[in-house]
Amino acid sequence: MRLATGLVLALLASIALNASFFIQHEQASGLPTLSLRRPFYSLWLLFTNLRWFLAWLLGFLGWGLYILALHFAALSLAQAVVAGGVGLIAFLAARRGRTRLSRRERFGTLGCLLGLALVAGSLAGQSPTSVVHGWDPVAIWVIACSLAAGISAALSRRALAPGAGLGAAAGLLYAAGDIATKGAVSSAGLVFVPVLILCHVLGFIALQLAFQRGSALATAGLSTLFNNTVPIAAGLVVFHEAVPADAAGAARVLGFLAVIAGASLIARKEAEGAKATAGHPPGDRSGETGSRTS
Repeated sequence: MRLATGLVLALLASIALNASFFIQHEQASGLPTLSLRRPFYSLWLLFTNLRWFLAWLLGFLGWGLYILALHFAALSLAQAVVAGGVGLIAFLAARRGRTRLSRRERFGTLGCLLGLALVAGSLAGQSPTSVVHGWDPVAIWVIACSLAAGISAALSRRALAPGAGLGAAAGLLYAAGDIATKGAVSSAGLVFVPVLILCHVLGFIALQLAFQRGSALATAGLSTLFNNTVPIAAGLVVFHEAVPADAAGAARVLGFLAVIAGASLIARKEAEGAKATAGHPPGDRSGETGSRTS
């Protein structure tokens, strides 16, 4: 009963969080340029947009549901349920017609969904428990995720699709926050509370900047992907949620490989010739963002 409660809460959290991200992307992409040089003005633009604000509240509710889920289920189990959100974002993007998915993006999305399905399937019938041996491993993972986020943001204009670097950076920062959250609700103690708050604030900033630079899939999609797969790996390594030495374990490894391949396809920068001939649907500002500055 305890495990079922945790998984239901994780499912509700996934729906709330990813619907929130998609609506925030729609609204933020139509606002004047957000800038780190004008933080208060940028926040005013966001929080005075009613639809964005309601979506932000929905995401805040989803985060609360996720924290509750971690009280009832192991980190890897909760994240495996939440991880399906990348498929929801791809569906909403195609359904709303605001972002036309290319063949590369469709294959990337299918690869991510296949990988996440393999990871989730490998967890079926298991009830792994989270064990923390001190706060050092948690701190190392949080620092590593933060450094990777910085590298991803630095590469955002060079090798990745518009907004993809910042979207991945946001996901890595949110992942660091989720790992710190699990540390805070476990025996590691409340020392991670300020850390998780800082990580989520930085993730919020990176994601809002990403929304004005790329499509929903390249920004919110990649953020969701990294936000879920990294904590699953942390659950196995940091919180000692064991990988079975059987077919389920092999499926989990294949799942991670599929996710990495799919994410690479989604994040890859389009060739200049393809971008020139593809065009953009009305209302899609992703083609304009190359000249934006933060």
